[in-house]
Amino acid sequence: MRRTPGAVVTALLSAVLLAGCGGSSSSATEFTGTLVDPPFEVAGTTLATTTGEDLSLADPGARLTLVFFGYTTCPDVCPLVMSSIAGAVNRLDEDDRSQVQVAFVTTDPKVDTPPVMQDYLDGYGIEQAGVTAVGGRASRDETVELGESVGIFVADAEELESGGFDLGSHGSQVIAVDASGQAPAFWNQDVSPAQLSADIETLLSES
Repeated sequence: MRRTPGAVVTALLSAVLLAGCGGSSSSATEFTGTLVDPPFEVAGTTLATTTGEDLSLADPGARLTLVFFGYTTCPDVCPLVMSSIAGAVNRLDEDDRSQVQVAFVTTDPKVDTPPVMQDYLDGYGIEQAGVTAVGGRASRDETVELGESVGIFVADAEELESGGFDLGSHGSQVIAVDASGQAPAFWNQDVSPAQLSADIETLLSES
């Protein structure tokens, strides 16, 4: 029987507690990400995507979706996190890769058009690894709302006197979203590809 998202988190937490009492569940003990209990309920925001189709992360169409909020001209944190995601999915076996997708949600929808996001994603070689990678965009207000639903802060853009915009800041966590549109876990920006890959395997095995 397929477990519900809450049951997945409960199972993982129980395994950690048992391991702390002398149990043998080493994989759960080594879970690097943060488990969310109860899981976040992802907002049903409609994203225009790089595939030309609309996507709602409340019904993502994959068993596990790795969601990251960022923008293509980000000079530091975004490339670091996206590289970690790419490295993690490359470590998965073929069966696990077929169950995972990556969703890049832009916080700069005026600049990050679908073609721009597609070029950006292509640079990380995620799809070459056999994992679907999709870029999504919505209005600033909708993006802020979607971020809030999964614990991600997205600052409003401010127009600069010199022209252009200050994009402000955004959360740098990677969010795990399951097939039912709930987010049972997230990872901080410093997670390594090996740690993220191991956690993905754990989530897939427990769901």
